[in-house]
Amino acid sequence: MITFRSLFCAALLLAPAVCVQAASSDLSRWENSLVTLEVNRQGYNYIQPWTRRSLSIQKSGVVIGKSKILTTAEQMNDLLTIRIQKGGRGRWYFGKLEWVDYHANLAVITSDDEEFWKGLKPASFMKDIPLSGEVRVLRWREGKLEARKMDVNRAQIGTGRQTFIDLLHLELDGDVQGIGWAEPIIDGSRMIGLMEQQQSSGGLAIPAPFIKSVLDKRAQGNYPGLGFFNFYWQKAENPDTLEALKLKDTDHGVIVIEPIAKLGEDPILKAKDVILNIAGFDIGPEGDYQDPIYGRTMLEALATRGRWAGDEVPMTIWREGKEMEIKYKLPKAKFSDEMIPDEVFDQQPEYLIAGGFVFQPLTVPYLESWGGDWQRRAPFRLAYLKQAMPTEKLEAIVVLSLVLPDPFNLGYQDIRGVVVRKINGHQIVRLTDVENALKDSKDGFHTIEFSPGDSPGKIIIDAKLLDSATTRVLKRYGIEHDRLILAESK
Repeated sequence: MITFRSLFCAALLLAPAVCVQAASSDLSRWENSLVTLEVNRQGYNYIQPWTRRSLSIQKSGVVIGKSKILTTAEQMNDLLTIRIQKGGRGRWYFGKLEWVDYHANLAVITSDDEEFWKGLKPASFMKDIPLSGEVRVLRWREGKLEARKMDVNRAQIGTGRQTFIDLLHLELDGDVQGIGWAEPIIDGSRMIGLMEQQQSSGGLAIPAPFIKSVLDKRAQGNYPGLGFFNFYWQKAENPDTLEALKLKDTDHGVIVIEPIAKLGEDPILKAKDVILNIAGFDIGPEGDYQDPIYGRTMLEALATRGRWAGDEVPMTIWREGKEMEIKYKLPKAKFSDEMIPDEVFDQQPEYLIAGGFVFQPLTVPYLESWGGDWQRRAPFRLAYLKQAMPTEKLEAIVVLSLVLPDPFNLGYQDIRGVVVRKINGHQIVRLTDVENALKDSKDGFHTIEFSPGDSPGKIIIDAKLLDSATTRVLKRYGIEHDRLILAESK
Protein backbone atom coordinates (compact mmCIF):
# COMPACT_ATOMS: atom_id res chain seq x y z
CA MET A 1 0.00 0.00 0.00
CA ILE A 2 1.22 3.47 -0.78
CA THR A 3 1.39 5.86 2.16
CA PHE A 4 1.46 9.47 1.09
CA ARG A 5 3.68 10.93 3.76
CA SER A 6 6.02 13.27 1.88
CA LEU A 7 5.76 16.93 2.94
CA PHE A 8 7.36 19.39 0.54
CA CYS A 9 9.17 22.46 1.79
CA ALA A 10 9.30 24.59 -1.35
CA ALA A 11 8.41 24.77 -5.01
CA LEU A 12 10.91 25.71 -7.69
CA LEU A 13 10.58 28.30 -10.43
CA LEU A 14 10.08 26.95 -13.93
CA ALA A 15 12.66 27.01 -16.71
CA PRO A 16 11.63 27.93 -20.26
CA ALA A 17 9.13 25.46 -21.71
CA VAL A 18 10.44 22.49 -23.65
CA CYS A 19 7.71 20.56 -25.48
CA VAL A 20 8.51 16.87 -26.04
CA GLN A 21 6.59 14.25 -27.99
CA ALA A 22 6.78 10.46 -28.01
CA ALA A 23 6.34 9.13 -31.53
CA SER A 24 4.93 5.63 -32.09
CA SER A 25 8.26 4.52 -33.55
CA ASP A 26 9.97 5.57 -30.33
CA LEU A 27 7.44 3.66 -28.24
CA SER A 28 8.11 0.39 -30.05
CA ARG A 29 11.73 0.33 -28.90
CA TRP A 30 10.52 0.47 -25.29
CA GLU A 31 8.90 -2.95 -25.70
CA ASN A 32 12.40 -4.39 -25.32
CA SER A 33 13.41 -2.15 -22.40
CA LEU A 34 10.41 -2.16 -20.08
CA VAL A 35 9.74 -5.22 -17.88
CA THR A 36 7.31 -6.16 -15.14
CA LEU A 37 8.45 -7.18 -11.67
CA GLU A 38 6.50 -9.33 -9.23
CA VAL A 39 7.84 -8.76 -5.74
CA ASN A 40 7.01 -11.08 -2.85
CA ARG A 41 8.14 -10.06 0.60
CA GLN A 42 7.55 -10.36 4.33
CA GLY A 43 5.19 -7.95 6.02
CA TYR A 44 5.13 -7.36 9.76
CA ASN A 45 2.47 -6.29 12.22
CA TYR A 46 4.06 -3.82 14.62
CA ILE A 47 1.21 -4.20 17.11
CA GLN A 48 1.97 -7.94 17.30
CA PRO A 49 5.63 -7.93 16.18
CA TRP A 50 6.04 -11.71 16.44
CA THR A 51 3.62 -12.22 13.53
CA ARG A 52 4.34 -11.96 9.80
CA ARG A 53 2.55 -12.32 6.50
CA SER A 54 3.44 -12.49 2.82
CA LEU A 55 2.83 -9.48 0.59
CA SER A 56 2.92 -9.33 -3.20
CA ILE A 57 2.99 -6.36 -5.58
CA GLN A 58 3.76 -5.71 -9.23
CA LYS A 59 5.86 -2.81 -10.42
CA SER A 60 7.87 -1.75 -13.45
CA GLY A 61 11.55 -2.11 -14.21
CA VAL A 62 13.75 -0.63 -16.94
CA VAL A 63 16.70 -2.45 -18.50
CA ILE A 64 19.73 -0.17 -18.09
CA GLY A 65 22.66 -2.40 -19.02
CA LYS A 66 23.95 -5.94 -19.28
CA SER A 67 21.92 -8.06 -16.85
CA LYS A 68 20.69 -4.98 -14.96
CA ILE A 69 17.17 -3.69 -14.36
CA LEU A 70 16.45 -0.39 -12.64
CA THR A 71 13.44 0.07 -10.38
CA THR A 72 12.52 2.01 -7.24
CA ALA A 73 13.49 0.70 -3.80
CA GLU A 74 9.94 0.88 -2.49
CA GLN A 75 8.58 -2.53 -1.48
CA MET A 76 11.98 -4.17 -2.10
CA ASN A 77 12.69 -4.67 1.61
CA ASP A 78 12.34 -7.99 3.46
CA LEU A 79 12.35 -9.86 0.15
CA LEU A 80 11.24 -13.43 -0.37
CA THR A 81 11.26 -13.76 -4.18
CA ILE A 82 11.35 -11.60 -7.32
CA ARG A 83 9.95 -12.69 -10.67
CA ILE A 84 10.45 -10.81 -13.95
CA GLN A 85 8.37 -10.77 -17.12
CA LYS A 86 9.25 -9.20 -20.46
CA GLY A 87 6.91 -8.21 -23.26
CA GLY A 88 3.97 -7.66 -20.94
CA ARG A 89 2.85 -11.29 -20.91
CA GLY A 90 4.02 -14.89 -20.94
CA ARG A 91 6.75 -16.62 -18.98
CA TRP A 92 8.04 -15.39 -15.63
CA TYR A 93 11.73 -15.63 -14.76
CA PHE A 94 13.30 -15.57 -11.32
CA GLY A 95 15.31 -12.48 -10.44
CA LYS A 96 17.31 -11.29 -7.48
CA LEU A 97 18.14 -8.01 -5.81
CA GLU A 98 21.65 -6.91 -6.72
CA TRP A 99 21.71 -3.53 -4.96
CA VAL A 100 19.38 -1.15 -3.17
CA ASP A 101 19.58 2.34 -1.67
CA TYR A 102 16.39 3.10 0.23
CA HIS A 103 17.30 6.77 0.77
CA ALA A 104 17.77 7.31 -2.99
CA ASN A 105 14.73 5.06 -3.62
CA LEU A 106 16.62 3.12 -6.27
CA ALA A 107 17.30 -0.59 -6.75
CA VAL A 108 18.98 -2.80 -9.34
CA ILE A 109 17.60 -6.25 -10.17
CA THR A 110 19.32 -9.02 -12.14
CA SER A 111 18.62 -12.60 -13.23
CA ASP A 112 20.87 -15.61 -13.75
CA ASP A 113 18.60 -16.93 -16.52
CA GLU A 114 20.35 -16.09 -19.80
CA GLU A 115 17.17 -16.78 -21.77
CA PHE A 116 15.47 -13.82 -20.11
CA TRP A 117 17.99 -11.29 -21.44
CA LYS A 118 17.65 -12.29 -25.10
CA GLY A 119 16.18 -9.44 -27.16
CA LEU A 120 16.26 -6.87 -24.35
CA LYS A 121 17.92 -3.51 -24.91
CA PRO A 122 19.08 -0.95 -22.34
CA ALA A 123 17.31 2.40 -22.13
CA SER A 124 19.21 5.69 -22.21
CA PHE A 125 18.93 8.60 -19.78
CA MET A 126 18.18 12.16 -20.83
CA LYS A 127 20.85 14.59 -19.61
CA ASP A 128 19.05 17.92 -19.91
CA ILE A 129 15.54 17.08 -18.82
CA PRO A 130 12.54 19.31 -19.59
CA LEU A 131 11.04 21.28 -16.72
CA SER A 132 7.77 21.82 -18.57
CA GLY A 133 5.97 20.41 -21.57
CA GLU A 134 4.44 17.10 -22.59
CA VAL A 135 5.96 13.69 -21.76
CA ARG A 136 4.76 10.06 -21.58
CA VAL A 137 4.51 7.61 -18.72
CA LEU A 138 4.89 3.97 -19.81
CA ARG A 139 3.68 0.69 -18.36
CA TRP A 140 2.61 -2.76 -19.42
CA ARG A 141 -1.13 -3.17 -19.01
CA GLU A 142 -3.02 -6.32 -19.97
CA GLY A 143 -0.20 -7.38 -22.26
CA LYS A 144 -0.01 -4.07 -24.12
CA LEU A 145 2.43 -1.20 -23.81
CA GLU A 146 0.45 1.79 -22.57
CA ALA A 147 1.78 5.33 -23.07
CA ARG A 148 -0.18 8.02 -21.23
CA LYS A 149 0.37 11.73 -21.68
CA MET A 150 1.48 13.83 -18.73
CA ASP A 151 2.78 17.37 -18.39
CA VAL A 152 5.91 18.33 -16.49
CA ASN A 153 4.73 20.99 -14.11
CA ARG A 154 7.87 21.91 -12.17
CA ALA A 155 10.84 20.58 -10.25
CA GLN A 156 10.70 20.79 -6.49
CA ILE A 157 12.55 19.87 -3.33
CA GLY A 158 10.79 17.63 -0.84
CA THR A 159 11.27 14.80 1.62
CA GLY A 160 12.18 11.63 -0.27
CA ARG A 161 9.77 8.75 -0.59
CA GLN A 162 11.88 6.37 1.49
CA THR A 163 14.00 8.79 3.53
CA PHE A 164 13.99 11.76 5.88
CA ILE A 165 16.30 13.88 3.70
CA ASP A 166 15.25 16.37 1.03
CA LEU A 167 15.61 15.35 -2.62
CA LEU A 168 14.70 16.78 -6.02
CA HIS A 169 11.54 15.55 -7.73
CA LEU A 170 9.74 16.26 -10.97
CA GLU A 171 6.08 17.10 -10.47
CA LEU A 172 3.85 15.90 -13.32
CA ASP A 173 0.21 16.62 -14.04
CA GLY A 174 -2.10 14.16 -15.77
CA ASP A 175 -5.19 12.04 -15.27
CA VAL A 176 -3.40 8.68 -14.93
CA GLN A 177 -4.40 6.31 -12.15
CA GLY A 178 -2.43 3.51 -10.50
CA ILE A 179 1.01 4.98 -11.15
CA GLY A 180 3.93 5.44 -8.77
CA TRP A 181 5.51 2.02 -9.23
CA ALA A 182 8.73 2.82 -11.13
CA GLU A 183 7.08 3.55 -14.49
CA PRO A 184 9.54 5.35 -16.79
CA ILE A 185 8.79 8.92 -17.85
CA ILE A 186 10.09 9.31 -21.39
CA ASP A 187 10.92 11.82 -24.08
CA GLY A 188 10.85 9.68 -27.20
CA SER A 189 13.65 7.16 -26.83
CA ARG A 190 15.12 8.66 -23.67
CA MET A 191 14.10 8.42 -20.03
CA ILE A 192 13.70 11.60 -18.01
CA GLY A 193 12.76 9.94 -14.74
CA LEU A 194 11.07 7.14 -12.78
CA MET A 195 7.61 7.65 -11.34
CA GLU A 196 7.70 7.10 -7.59
CA GLN A 197 4.46 8.48 -6.17
CA GLN A 198 0.93 9.24 -7.32
CA GLN A 199 -0.78 12.46 -6.33
CA SER A 200 -4.35 13.62 -6.82
CA SER A 201 -3.51 15.53 -10.01
CA GLY A 202 -0.57 13.49 -11.26
CA GLY A 203 2.58 12.30 -9.55
CA LEU A 204 6.21 12.74 -8.60
CA ALA A 205 9.20 11.28 -10.43
CA ILE A 206 12.89 10.78 -9.63
CA PRO A 207 14.85 12.87 -12.18
CA ALA A 208 17.14 11.02 -14.61
CA PRO A 209 20.28 13.13 -13.85
CA PHE A 210 20.07 12.13 -10.18
CA ILE A 211 19.51 8.46 -11.07
CA LYS A 212 22.45 8.50 -13.46
CA SER A 213 24.77 10.10 -10.91
CA VAL A 214 23.92 7.45 -8.31
CA LEU A 215 24.39 4.57 -10.76
CA ASP A 216 27.68 5.99 -12.03
CA LYS A 217 28.99 6.40 -8.49
CA ARG A 218 28.00 2.86 -7.63
CA ALA A 219 29.76 1.57 -10.76
CA GLN A 220 32.99 3.09 -9.47
CA GLY A 221 32.83 0.83 -6.42
CA ASN A 222 32.54 1.62 -2.70
CA TYR A 223 29.30 3.61 -3.04
CA PRO A 224 29.16 5.80 0.10
CA GLY A 225 25.44 6.58 0.12
CA LEU A 226 23.69 9.94 0.23
CA GLY A 227 24.65 12.82 2.46
CA PHE A 228 22.53 15.78 3.55
CA PHE A 229 22.62 19.21 5.16
CA ASN A 230 21.95 18.63 8.83
CA PHE A 231 20.90 22.10 9.90
CA TYR A 232 17.83 24.32 9.95
CA TRP A 233 17.78 27.76 8.37
CA GLN A 234 15.53 30.75 7.88
CA LYS A 235 15.25 33.39 5.18
CA ALA A 236 17.56 36.38 5.46
CA GLU A 237 14.83 38.97 4.97
CA ASN A 238 14.42 40.89 8.23
CA PRO A 239 16.54 44.09 8.02
CA ASP A 240 16.84 44.34 11.81
CA THR A 241 18.19 40.80 11.99
CA LEU A 242 20.68 41.49 9.21
CA GLU A 243 21.79 44.68 10.92
CA ALA A 244 22.33 42.80 14.18
CA LEU A 245 24.50 40.34 12.24
CA LYS A 246 26.40 43.26 10.67
CA LEU A 247 25.40 42.10 7.21
CA LYS A 248 24.21 44.79 4.81
CA ASP A 249 23.92 42.73 1.59
CA THR A 250 20.29 41.56 1.61
CA ASP A 251 20.54 39.74 -1.74
CA HIS A 252 22.54 36.80 -0.46
CA GLY A 253 22.40 34.20 2.23
CA VAL A 254 20.21 32.35 4.67
CA ILE A 255 20.56 32.35 8.45
CA VAL A 256 21.38 29.12 10.29
CA ILE A 257 19.04 28.79 13.25
CA GLU A 258 19.90 25.28 14.45
CA PRO A 259 23.01 23.31 13.47
CA ILE A 260 22.87 19.62 14.39
CA ALA A 261 25.70 17.19 15.02
CA LYS A 262 26.07 13.69 16.45
CA LEU A 263 26.69 13.37 20.16
CA GLY A 264 30.31 14.02 20.96
CA GLU A 265 30.86 16.10 17.81
CA ASP A 266 30.83 19.87 17.41
CA PRO A 267 28.71 21.21 14.54
CA ILE A 268 30.67 22.84 11.73
CA LEU A 269 28.09 25.60 11.39
CA LYS A 270 26.96 27.76 14.27
CA ALA A 271 23.65 29.41 15.05
CA LYS A 272 23.46 32.89 13.45
CA ASP A 273 25.91 31.95 10.69
CA VAL A 274 24.77 33.31 7.32
CA ILE A 275 25.40 30.94 4.41
CA LEU A 276 26.30 33.05 1.38
CA ASN A 277 27.61 30.49 -1.12
CA ILE A 278 27.64 26.69 -1.38
CA ALA A 279 30.00 24.91 -3.80
CA GLY A 280 30.30 28.00 -6.00
CA PHE A 281 26.58 28.79 -6.11
CA ASP A 282 25.35 32.03 -4.55
CA ILE A 283 22.49 31.40 -2.12
CA GLY A 284 19.60 33.82 -2.32
CA PRO A 285 17.81 35.24 0.75
CA GLU A 286 14.98 32.76 0.20
CA GLY A 287 17.33 29.77 0.24
CA ASP A 288 17.53 29.08 -3.50
CA TYR A 289 20.25 29.14 -6.15
CA GLN A 290 20.42 28.97 -9.94
CA ASP A 291 20.92 25.34 -10.96
CA PRO A 292 22.13 24.71 -14.54
CA ILE A 293 19.71 21.80 -14.94
CA TYR A 294 16.74 22.57 -12.69
CA GLY A 295 16.65 26.38 -12.67
CA ARG A 296 15.92 28.14 -9.38
CA THR A 297 16.34 25.40 -6.81
CA MET A 298 16.42 25.21 -3.03
CA LEU A 299 19.85 24.85 -1.44
CA GLU A 300 19.14 21.30 -0.14
CA ALA A 301 19.68 20.01 -3.68
CA LEU A 302 23.39 20.85 -3.41
CA ALA A 303 23.90 18.08 -0.84
CA THR A 304 23.10 15.43 -3.45
CA ARG A 305 24.25 17.22 -6.60
CA GLY A 306 27.23 15.02 -7.46
CA ARG A 307 28.20 14.75 -3.79
CA TRP A 308 27.99 11.89 -1.34
CA ALA A 309 28.16 11.06 2.34
CA GLY A 310 31.53 12.06 3.74
CA ASP A 311 32.28 14.64 1.04
CA GLU A 312 33.36 18.11 2.12
CA VAL A 313 31.28 20.89 0.59
CA PRO A 314 32.92 24.34 0.43
CA MET A 315 30.82 27.13 1.90
CA THR A 316 31.24 30.86 2.21
CA ILE A 317 29.63 32.09 5.40
CA TRP A 318 29.25 35.30 7.39
CA ARG A 319 30.14 34.81 11.05
CA GLU A 320 30.48 37.47 13.73
CA GLY A 321 30.81 40.31 11.23
CA LYS A 322 33.33 38.59 8.96
CA GLU A 323 33.24 36.56 5.79
CA MET A 324 35.00 33.21 5.99
CA GLU A 325 35.40 29.91 4.16
CA ILE A 326 34.54 26.54 5.70
CA LYS A 327 34.15 22.96 4.53
CA TYR A 328 30.94 21.22 5.54
CA LYS A 329 31.29 17.44 5.79
CA LEU A 330 28.08 15.76 4.67
CA PRO A 331 26.78 13.26 7.26
CA LYS A 332 25.50 9.96 5.88
CA ALA A 333 21.75 9.46 5.75
CA LYS A 334 21.17 6.57 8.15
CA PHE A 335 17.92 5.58 9.85
CA SER A 336 19.91 4.22 12.79
CA ASP A 337 21.14 7.75 13.58
CA GLU A 338 17.61 8.90 14.34
CA MET A 339 16.21 8.79 17.83
CA ILE A 340 12.97 7.45 16.36
CA PRO A 341 13.84 5.72 13.05
CA ASP A 342 11.64 6.58 10.08
CA GLU A 343 12.08 3.09 8.64
CA VAL A 344 13.19 -0.35 9.77
CA PHE A 345 14.13 -2.23 6.60
CA ASP A 346 15.15 -5.86 6.11
CA GLN A 347 14.65 -6.97 9.68
CA GLN A 348 11.84 -8.30 11.84
CA PRO A 349 10.56 -5.89 14.50
CA GLU A 350 12.30 -6.20 17.85
CA TYR A 351 10.30 -6.96 20.99
CA LEU A 352 10.51 -8.44 24.47
CA ILE A 353 7.60 -10.08 26.32
CA ALA A 354 7.69 -10.38 30.12
CA GLY A 355 4.59 -11.56 31.96
CA GLY A 356 2.40 -10.38 29.07
CA PHE A 357 3.98 -6.91 29.00
CA VAL A 358 5.23 -6.24 25.46
CA PHE A 359 8.20 -3.88 25.14
CA GLN A 360 9.28 -2.45 21.76
CA PRO A 361 11.58 0.28 20.38
CA LEU A 362 9.66 3.37 19.33
CA THR A 363 9.85 3.65 15.53
CA VAL A 364 7.77 5.32 12.83
CA PRO A 365 6.62 1.90 11.49
CA TYR A 366 5.21 1.27 14.97
CA LEU A 367 3.47 4.67 14.92
CA GLU A 368 2.10 3.87 11.45
CA SER A 369 0.07 1.10 13.08
CA TRP A 370 -2.41 3.90 13.76
CA GLY A 371 -2.79 4.41 10.01
CA GLY A 372 -1.55 6.84 7.38
CA ASP A 373 -2.64 9.78 9.51
CA TRP A 374 -0.63 8.56 12.50
CA GLN A 375 0.60 12.09 13.33
CA ARG A 376 -2.97 12.86 14.38
CA ARG A 377 -4.26 9.44 15.48
CA ALA A 378 -1.30 7.99 17.41
CA PRO A 379 -0.92 8.85 21.12
CA PHE A 380 -0.01 12.52 21.22
CA ARG A 381 3.09 12.09 23.39
CA LEU A 382 4.59 9.52 21.01
CA ALA A 383 3.85 11.52 17.86
CA TYR A 384 5.24 14.66 19.48
CA LEU A 385 8.54 12.95 20.29
CA LYS A 386 9.07 12.32 16.59
CA GLN A 387 8.18 15.85 15.59
CA ALA A 388 10.28 17.46 18.33
CA MET A 389 13.60 15.87 17.35
CA PRO A 390 13.36 14.43 13.85
CA THR A 391 17.04 13.69 13.23
CA GLU A 392 19.20 14.37 16.27
CA LYS A 393 20.13 11.12 18.01
CA LEU A 394 20.05 11.78 21.75
CA GLU A 395 18.85 8.31 22.69
CA ALA A 396 16.48 5.59 21.58
CA ILE A 397 13.08 5.11 23.20
CA VAL A 398 11.35 1.97 24.45
CA VAL A 399 7.58 1.78 24.83
CA LEU A 400 5.30 -0.63 26.63
CA SER A 401 3.23 -1.16 23.52
CA LEU A 402 0.71 -3.78 24.63
CA VAL A 403 -0.32 -5.96 27.54
CA LEU A 404 -1.48 -9.50 26.72
CA PRO A 405 -4.15 -10.22 29.36
CA ASP A 406 -3.22 -12.78 32.01
CA PRO A 407 -3.98 -13.14 35.73
CA PHE A 408 -0.41 -11.96 36.39
CA ASN A 409 -1.04 -8.53 34.85
CA LEU A 410 -4.65 -8.12 35.96
CA GLY A 411 -5.51 -4.43 36.20
CA TYR A 412 -2.80 -3.39 33.77
CA GLN A 413 -4.22 -4.93 30.58
CA ASP A 414 -5.46 -1.60 29.17
CA ILE A 415 -2.03 0.05 29.11
CA ARG A 416 -0.95 0.97 25.55
CA GLY A 417 1.87 2.96 24.03
CA VAL A 418 3.58 4.50 27.08
CA VAL A 419 7.27 5.41 27.21
CA VAL A 420 9.34 3.32 29.63
CA ARG A 421 11.93 5.40 31.49
CA LYS A 422 13.17 3.14 34.31
CA ILE A 423 12.92 -0.47 35.47
CA ASN A 424 14.18 -1.24 38.98
CA GLY A 425 15.96 2.10 38.97
CA HIS A 426 17.84 1.39 35.72
CA GLN A 427 17.52 3.90 32.88
CA ILE A 428 15.80 2.34 29.85
CA VAL A 429 16.98 3.35 26.38
CA ARG A 430 17.03 0.09 24.42
CA LEU A 431 15.52 -3.37 24.74
CA THR A 432 18.80 -4.69 26.13
CA ASP A 433 18.29 -2.30 29.05
CA VAL A 434 14.90 -3.92 29.71
CA GLU A 435 16.49 -7.35 29.46
CA ASN A 436 19.21 -6.50 31.97
CA ALA A 437 17.00 -4.53 34.37
CA LEU A 438 14.60 -7.48 34.75
CA LYS A 439 17.52 -9.50 36.14
CA ASP A 440 17.86 -7.04 39.04
CA SER A 441 14.65 -7.12 41.06
CA LYS A 442 14.34 -5.15 44.30
CA ASP A 443 12.97 -6.98 47.37
CA GLY A 444 11.27 -9.55 45.13
CA PHE A 445 9.47 -7.00 42.93
CA HIS A 446 9.98 -5.25 39.59
CA THR A 447 9.13 -1.55 39.39
CA ILE A 448 8.45 -0.17 35.92
CA GLU A 449 8.35 3.64 35.64
CA PHE A 450 6.91 5.57 32.71
CA SER A 451 7.40 9.13 31.46
CA PRO A 452 6.00 11.85 33.73
CA GLY A 453 2.34 12.37 32.90
CA ASP A 454 1.89 8.92 31.36
CA SER A 455 -0.76 6.94 33.22
CA PRO A 456 -0.36 4.95 35.44
CA GLY A 457 3.03 6.51 36.23
CA LYS A 458 4.54 3.26 37.43
CA ILE A 459 3.57 -0.35 38.03
CA ILE A 460 4.92 -2.98 40.43
CA ILE A 461 4.89 -6.71 39.62
CA ASP A 462 5.97 -9.86 41.46
CA ALA A 463 9.44 -10.88 40.28
CA LYS A 464 9.10 -14.47 41.55
CA LEU A 465 6.04 -15.13 39.34
CA LEU A 466 7.32 -13.37 36.22
CA ASP A 467 8.96 -16.31 34.44
CA SER A 468 6.02 -18.66 34.92
CA ALA A 469 3.61 -15.96 33.77
CA THR A 470 5.71 -15.37 30.63
CA THR A 471 5.68 -19.10 29.80
CA ARG A 472 1.91 -19.22 30.28
CA VAL A 473 1.31 -16.14 28.10
CA LEU A 474 3.47 -17.48 25.25
CA LYS A 475 1.57 -20.77 25.24
CA ARG A 476 -1.85 -19.14 25.49
CA TYR A 477 -1.25 -16.73 22.58
CA GLY A 478 0.75 -19.11 20.40
CA ILE A 479 3.94 -17.05 20.49
CA GLU A 480 7.10 -19.02 19.82
CA HIS A 481 9.71 -16.76 21.39
CA ASP A 482 9.56 -14.25 24.23
CA ARG A 483 11.98 -11.85 22.56
CA LEU A 484 13.76 -10.78 19.40
CA ILE A 485 16.69 -8.46 20.04
CA LEU A 486 19.06 -7.96 17.14
CA ALA A 487 22.80 -8.30 17.59
CA GLU A 488 23.49 -4.70 16.50
CA SER A 489 21.15 -3.49 19.25
CA LYS A 490 23.13 -5.21 21.99
